[in-house]
Amino acid sequence: MNVTFIVVTLIIMFVGLAGTILPMLPGLILIYAGFLFYGIATGWTSYGVGAMFLWGFVVLGTFVVDHIAGSVGARKYGASRYGFWGSFIGAFAGLLIAHLPGLIIGTFLGAYCGELLAGKSGYEAFRSGKGALIGLLAGTLFKLAVGVVMIGSFVWWVLV
Repeated sequence: MNVTFIVVTLIIMFVGLAGTILPMLPGLILIYAGFLFYGIATGWTSYGVGAMFLWGFVVLGTFVVDHIAGSVGARKYGASRYGFWGSFIGAFAGLLIAHLPGLIIGTFLGAYCGELLAGKSGYEAFRSGKGALIGLLAGTLFKLAVGVVMIGSFVWWVLV
């Protein structure tokens, strides 16, 4: 029976890991749900409430970092408030319209258009858009790393 729970949990977690890259899946939330499922199914024998609070805090923190990473990247490359908010709004709108490609294009175009509205040159607007994409990539890699560590800790606590 325990093997079944482990297999189901790992399936949930690996779907979640894919979701750290694919925006239509709630990546880290699924990995966390895998922890929750296994804990409830086994009576919390491998880890306890402390681990759930720790990972819950990490998931919430990562969610915040991920949602502002593109905007922060734009700021690091000289974006104004217009570029910052443009990248944030563009990412959200792009995600709704065209999922992953929309997220990427929307982040760039949002920062670019925001900077043009602020009166910056095309070069400066392009630089801000590039910064927004770098921030988006950094946020995605961060989520992926957190997901791998979460799954690794599950494997360590349950199988080792």
